[in-house]
Amino acid sequence: MPIRIYNTLTRRLDELAPGGIPKDDVSEYPPVTIYSCGPTVYSFAHIGNFRTFVFNDLLRRYLKFRGYSVNHAMNITDVDDKTIAGAANEGIDLKDYTSRYTDIFMEDMKTLNIEPVEHIPKATESIDGMIDIIKRLDEKDIIYEKGGSVYFGISRWDKYGKLSLLDSREIKTGLRYDTDEYDKDDVRDFALWKEAKEGGISWETPYGKGRPGWHIECSAMVRKIFGTTIDIHTGGVDLIFPHHENEIAQSEAAYGEKFVRYWLHVEHLLVDGAKMSKSKGNFYTLRDILEKGYSPRSIRYLLVSAHYRKQFNFTLEGIKQADQALGRIDNFMLRLKDVRNEGGAGEAAVKIDAFFNDFEQAADDDLNITRGIGIFFEFMHDINSMIDENRLSAKEAAAVIEALKRIDQVFGFIFFGDAVSNDDAGRIESLIAERIAAKKAKDFALSDKIRDDLLAEGIVLEDTKDGTRWKRKT
Repeated sequence: MPIRIYNTLTRRLDELAPGGIPKDDVSEYPPVTIYSCGPTVYSFAHIGNFRTFVFNDLLRRYLKFRGYSVNHAMNITDVDDKTIAGAANEGIDLKDYTSRYTDIFMEDMKTLNIEPVEHIPKATESIDGMIDIIKRLDEKDIIYEKGGSVYFGISRWDKYGKLSLLDSREIKTGLRYDTDEYDKDDVRDFALWKEAKEGGISWETPYGKGRPGWHIECSAMVRKIFGTTIDIHTGGVDLIFPHHENEIAQSEAAYGEKFVRYWLHVEHLLVDGAKMSKSKGNFYTLRDILEKGYSPRSIRYLLVSAHYRKQFNFTLEGIKQADQALGRIDNFMLRLKDVRNEGGAGEAAVKIDAFFNDFEQAADDDLNITRGIGIFFEFMHDINSMIDENRLSAKEAAAVIEALKRIDQVFGFIFFGDAVSNDDAGRIESLIAERIAAKKAKDFALSDKIRDDLLAEGIVLEDTKDGTRWKRKT
C-alpha cells in the first residue's frame, strides 16, 4: 500500500512518489528529499515550535521504517530583523548571538530524541544562492528597485497565490513591506534584498550593499542543497502565507520548474485551550517544562501522539497522562523479560505480523499516528493476556521485545530517556533479592525500607505465590 499524505498544494491526499514518477517497489525510488523550515535563532524555541519539529522527525522516521531512504534539510535562520535586533541589544556580534541560540536549539532537539538531519544550512552561508535567484528574476523583469531595496513584483508573475489560494483580486499591487514580520491578511510585494542600514550587518552584491529578505533565504538553501525540485516541504500552518507562497513564487519564477511536490503543514498548538501568550502565563519553552519536573520522554510522547493536521491542546495534565501511558509500556517490557515458559504455539508471531500490518495501514493514511499508537496498545493488551494465561514462551517474549525495538524506530519513546534500562532492572532485582533475604532473617525493618525506597522511585513490589514482581507506578 502506498503512503498517502495531505498536500496543501492540491488540497487532497496524494500518493507519495519520490522523484515524481511512481515505481513498483519502494527500493526503486530515489531518496525522499525533504526541506523543513527550521528555527529563527534569536531566543529559546517554544513548545509550539517543537510540535512541528517532532512531526518532522516522525515523518522521516516513518519513511525510513517503510524502506525509503531520506535526504533531509532543516535550515537555521541566522539573519533577520529579530536576530539583528537581539544582537544589537546585547552589543555582541550577530554570529556570536545566533551561534548561542543555535547550540541551545540543537541541545533541545537532542533532549527530545529528534534525529539529526542530513543538512543544516545557515542563511548567512547561502548569500550566493540568493543573489543567483535575484539575477534570474531580474532577467525576467519580475523584480524592481525602490529606496535601495529589491522587491518581487507579484503582479508580474501570474501564478502567485496557488498555495494559499488567494484570488488575484485580493492582491494589492505596488505595495511594499520591508519588515520580516507580516500580518496574514496583507498581500504585498515582498523584499528580496534589503538596503543596508547604518551600522547594520550587510553584504556587497550587484544589487547594492544590504542583507536578504526572509523568504529568499529558504529558496536559496533548497536550491543550493538539492539543485532541483524537492519532494516534501514542511512547516507550520502559519507559514503557508506569506512565507511558503513567496518561496514558490521566487523559486518557480527564477528556475522555471516546480519547486515542491508535496507541502505538509502542521496545525497550531494551543496551551490550556488558548494561543500561547506570555501575558496569559501559558507560554512555555521546552526548558520551562523540564524545570517543572516533567520528563523529555513524556513530552515527546505527548507531541508524537496527536495527528499533525489537528489542532492540539497542550496541557501539563496531558504530560501526566503521557507518564501513565509510558508506565504501562515499561511494565509491559518488564513482564516480557520475566517470562520463563518454554515452548509456545506460534501465536505471538501471528499477533506481531498483524500488529505491523495494521500499524502500517494506519500510518500510510496521512501518517495517522494517533490510530497507530492505539493499535500498539491493543497489541500490548493481547500479549499481556497471553502472559496472564501462561501462553507466551520466553522465545516469543524475546520476539515481542524485538518488535518493540522495531516500532520504536518510528515512535522514539519506548527505549528513550526514562525507560527502564537493563542495568536499572538488574539493580532492582538485586534489591528484591536483598529484601527476600531480610524477610527470611526476620529483619522486617530492612525489608520495609527496601520496599519504601523503591516505592519512592516509583517502583511497586507485588508479593505473589510465584515470588516478588515489580512494576512502574502508573
